[in-house]
Formats: sequence, structure tokens, C-alpha cells
Amino acid sequence: MKYNEIRLFRCKKKSYIMYHGTTLQNAIRIMNEGFSPSYDGMLGPGVYVTRSFEKASHYPVNSNGERLAVLKLVVRVGRVKRINYQGHPLQTTWYRYGYDTAWAPPNCGMVNSGLEENCVYDPRRITVLDVIPNNRLW
Repeated sequence: MKYNEIRLFRCKKKSYIMYHGTTLQNAIRIMNEGFSPSYDGMLGPGVYVTRSFEKASHYPVNSNGERLAVLKLVVRVGRVKRINYQGHPLQTTWYRYGYDTAWAPPNCGMVNSGLEENCVYDPRRITVLDVIPNNRLW
């Protein structure tokens, strides 16, 4: 396992270091105003984060030449619902049943890269620790 790959460091009980890839302009906005959750996506509404720095560094996919960044976060995951296959009955509605985070585990067939994905419903559960410039060439 690579040093920057799946980070399993725990900060506090049920808190993890996670990452979110975005443009540098959006990273600055997030630092000032907080996250704006997506309204839809593979796991429904929320903020999409991962424990894989490598995975986060590949986002956003279409940056149109903008400068990029990876946000280093502390995420208080709370009550987590494991969504481990496409078509799971709670795939996009887990938050309606009292869950705080949806988790698609590695190699479950939900994510093309085989890496994990998390969706945090309430952005107040996320604290930004650092903005890391991303000079990717892919």
C-alpha cells in the first residue's frame, strides 16, 4: 500500500482523515463558506469524500485548465450505511433512515477505480485541515 493511498488514521472516535478534489477557486470558497452538498450522485445528496488522496487528486475530472487542489479534511462520519452493490435499496435514500454517511467500500463494484467513496449528508460534519495544491498532469 502506498503512503498516500488509503489513509486509515483516526483523529477522534468515528472521525477520519479524508480528501476532496476540486479546483483551487472552489477550495478557497469552501474554506470561507463551507461545503455545498451535491443534490444527486451515485450515493444520493451530500458531500463526496474519500480516504484515498490518490483518488481525490483525480478530481474534478473536467477542470478546463483551472488550477486544482485537494482538501485534507477531518470527517465525523457518525452513523454509517454500507452500500456495497449497485441497486442497494438505500443507495440514494440512506439519510432518510438516520444515517449520517454512506460508504461504498473498496472493490464492491460501485466505483470504477475500485477505491472507496463516502457521501456525508451534513457538511457540518466536515472540517477542512489543509488545501494541498494539485499539479496533476493527467
